Amino acid sequence: MRYAHEVARVRAAESALMARLPEGALMQRAAAGLARVCAGLLGRVYGADVVVLVGSGDNGGDALYAGARLARRGARVRAVAVGSRLHQGGLADLRAAGGRLIELEDADSAVGAADLVIDGLTGIGGSGALREPHASLARAASGSGGIVVACDVPSGVDASSGRVEGAAVRADVTVTFGTLKPGLLIDPGAAHCGVVELVDIGLGPYLDDPDVVSSAAEDVRPPVPGPESDKYRRGVVGILAGGEEFTGAAVLAVGGAVRGGAGMVRFASVRHPVELVRQRWPEAVTTVIEPGEKALDGIGRVQAWVVGPGLGTGEDAEGLLRAVLSTELPVLVDADGLTVLARRRDLLTRDAPTLLTPHAGELARLLDADRADIEARRLEYVRRAAAELDATVLLKGSTTVIAELDRPVRVNPTGTSWLATAGTGDVLSGLTGALLAGGMSALDAATAGAYLHGLAARLAAGGPSADEGEAPIGAFDVITALPAAFRTLP
Repeated sequence: MRYAHEVARVRAAESALMARLPEGALMQRAAAGLARVCAGLLGRVYGADVVVLVGSGDNGGDALYAGARLARRGARVRAVAVGSRLHQGGLADLRAAGGRLIELEDADSAVGAADLVIDGLTGIGGSGALREPHASLARAASGSGGIVVACDVPSGVDASSGRVEGAAVRADVTVTFGTLKPGLLIDPGAAHCGVVELVDIGLGPYLDDPDVVSSAAEDVRPPVPGPESDKYRRGVVGILAGGEEFTGAAVLAVGGAVRGGAGMVRFASVRHPVELVRQRWPEAVTTVIEPGEKALDGIGRVQAWVVGPGLGTGEDAEGLLRAVLSTELPVLVDADGLTVLARRRDLLTRDAPTLLTPHAGELARLLDADRADIEARRLEYVRRAAAELDATVLLKGSTTVIAELDRPVRVNPTGTSWLATAGTGDVLSGLTGALLAGGMSALDAATAGAYLHGLAARLAAGGPSADEGEAPIGAFDVITALPAAFRTLP
């Protein structure tokens, strides 16, 4: 996993480490790492044109010292200063190495001609919208033809949350120090970072548990059948989905569960979606049910439930949701089930694991919040949802984030924007429900489900070769690519 810490924890670790080092040593470590990455990006440092955008914080000092190191290797380095409190040691070192300070009015032309631009305008303590002239310089850097390297975090991105208000630097590479910051992993900030390079400056022993983690392939461990496995030991997932109006969601959710490793899928609904599921997924055990208190009685034993996709939001759907949540089994609630919960949050009072998989609009209804605000502050809202709803919450979107009370938030690193198409969420529900039935915890099932779902979408959109680029996909393409996604796991 990749670990990220919020700004307050990073500051505390830096203070503890600096107390044991000579003055300025920590900044020199950061500058050396930043310069090394920049040199590698340039390839040939001698004669390269480098512009350093320098603010008044410590990141400005890091950028100046890195610029000095590049100047000593023959680069033409010019610094644009913003603010009255420049790091004097860094500025002196840059000048001693042959670099020079240029006026603000010359910044646009210098940035436009640069081979590489280092963004040291603000640091990890920056929050809120950039003011002028920082905002104009951020836009100039983002539109330059050279390589843009952000120092620790792109200016305009909130390091702890990923929030972006107004102009922000769009970097090709972000060089961050000591540990990742949550804003480098979570959109909208993550979209500004490019490739994130972590430079070790010795903070590790001084950092507490991470606030956010991002899974790698080796962290995703879905259940694997052994020699003695049978369909019951592998996990039986029950799916309540679809209705007379919405039938496709049922077919897609069952497909996600079948290809997600379930030993058996028990599907129950009214007659028409049951007929469609029988035709497409003959391996599923189907049951036609009628609304009422005993709707679950004839379905058979399951080890986890998925409820909600295409179910409707009326009294019948509410009755089914109430019946499932009254069991002592793990339950995943999605789609229409979440809409019902928005008016019946009392149904979430239960001891068994509950996993909610909303998009921003559904979470807005659950929390009586603004959708745009949720999309801007995903980390804050997913934590709030986990606490208020006493559930594991998987918030879908450009960055999928997963929260459980008193645990680091997990960020899914896979996926593609082509997933923004109808039905893919139903596939995720079925897939994750199968993992729940296989014995994974709600947090681990959500993590593995999101990872495999995003990876399958990439494989489906990318075709046989990554060089071919991506193409539009449908939800069924994701189901088809799930076996290949599982095969990529170590």
